[in-house]
Amino acid sequence: MLALIILTLAAVLTYTVEITFGLAGTVLMLPLLSFWFDSKTLVVYSVMPQIMTAGIALSRSHRHVEPRIVASMMATAVIGAFIGLWLFHIAPLDIFRVLLAGAITAAGLYLVVTPHRITLHPVSARLLDALGGVTQGLFGISGPVIMTRLIATFEGKALVRAYAFAFFLPLNFVRAIGYVFTGAFTPDIVEMMLFSAPFLVLALWYADRLHVHVNEKMFRRVVSWLILIGGLTFFYR
Repeated sequence: MLALIILTLAAVLTYTVEITFGLAGTVLMLPLLSFWFDSKTLVVYSVMPQIMTAGIALSRSHRHVEPRIVASMMATAVIGAFIGLWLFHIAPLDIFRVLLAGAITAAGLYLVVTPHRITLHPVSARLLDALGGVTQGLFGISGPVIMTRLIATFEGKALVRAYAFAFFLPLNFVRAIGYVFTGAFTPDIVEMMLFSAPFLVLALWYADRLHVHVNEKMFRRVVSWLILIGGLTFFYR
């Protein structure tokens, strides 16, 4: 019971950050809870709060995304997600944790050392979409990759945030379906989801309005450092 309470408190805290900044919920949750749960259990569990976060944020967003743009991103991202799901089920736990920490840290470091908006070639953008799909399927995390792509593509934190959630939501449904077919939803993980879900829905509904109080410069700075710190912390589990 204590572990479930700790899980719920950590999920409320970390996914409040995600619904505010558009990413970093799972990045922060993994190192916080790695002493109570193994990495793969947390990655499978994270599909529920990620779907909740994206669903609530998109349903209440004042910035609408264009389906054509989202569909073009999904074209390569879904293929990447299936590759990531396959790798998820064959990667040993220790190797999985190191790869996860390395991927998060590299993305965070890149965002920290490139404080200004970059320009992407269309081919580079598609490669990042595919890589985002791979990391979503493998690690349950695509925010560090796709936020780099979106910051280079769109102006304004509200639009970047909206497209981030529009990217995450379908990929997480793909991930959930993959977990169902592979039996990844164990009784323990289902219990974790059922216990924390009511508290998460309530917290995320109210936390959704926090993002309007964050200015553009703070948005990018906080996102970059949260990713980097989360990755470094996970190396020292």
